[in-house]
Amino acid sequence: MKSGNGHGRQGSQALLALVMIAPAMILFLLFVVIPVIQAGYYSVFSWNGMGPAKNFQGIGNFVEMFGDSVFLTALFNTIQVVIVSILIQLPLAFMLALLVGRRRTPGEWIFRSIYFFPYVLAEIVTGIIWRFIYHPRFGLPTALATLINGTPTEIGLLGDPNSAFGAVLVVIVWKYLGFHMILYIAGLQGIPKELEDAAVVDGASGPQVVRHVIIPGIRNSIIISAFLSVIGSFNIFDVVWALGQGGPVHSTETLVTYLYNFGFKRFAFGYGSGVAVVIFLLCFVFNLLYQRYIVREREYA
Repeated sequence: MKSGNGHGRQGSQALLALVMIAPAMILFLLFVVIPVIQAGYYSVFSWNGMGPAKNFQGIGNFVEMFGDSVFLTALFNTIQVVIVSILIQLPLAFMLALLVGRRRTPGEWIFRSIYFFPYVLAEIVTGIIWRFIYHPRFGLPTALATLINGTPTEIGLLGDPNSAFGAVLVVIVWKYLGFHMILYIAGLQGIPKELEDAAVVDGASGPQVVRHVIIPGIRNSIIISAFLSVIGSFNIFDVVWALGQGGPVHSTETLVTYLYNFGFKRFAFGYGSGVAVVIFLLCFVFNLLYQRYIVREREYA
């Protein structure tokens, strides 16, 4: 009888758990699984979005895609966003977190708010603000160049294909720097002050404390920050679109702006679905590698 009651209780708990997760699973199925399957299906057709997909292309869309210099530019630009995010944005966010997040000082919330404020702004608003900052007639670069040269000098960073994407990268770093800084600050607050004091007493220098105490102490925050940074880089769109819609001469295209420009705007939904599949596969492969080499290593440690 006791065994029967135990099995009945377990069955009730399993049913309750199933009922609780069912809404989330249904939403995940409707808005993630089915759209991914549909994108994969339409990616092998030349489809304009009207009626059923009939003109089967096989891998034709993907062959055309990887033979398109604009797509390769968009892919290279996206990789640049990933590299800049990892090598510049995250280290800067970590250094700022060390400056404003290790000790409780009067007015520290002001500095945190200033650094975090760009992240609160909508991406479109951020792009519009920086378009004014980069304006060739009265923008900040023009004002600085005029001050240095002593004569009126116009600098149009967003209008020059050689400098446009570098200007976009500056905006991306500025926009998301505060978010990662807050993640690191949250991790810093979980490190007991006694550990740092003990390391100092043992003769550790400032850099040694950071390397051997602080970085291991916020390892989880660093891992999460890096993951979000990479996934966000593959899906960057709004800021780039607001700054120039992928121009000039497609020099600031990313994978998502390319999808929009060469898929949706041209009603080439089959081709656009192929681009979406490529973006999905890149994110999926990165997630697999992340789970395999980062998450499991952390669990083992």
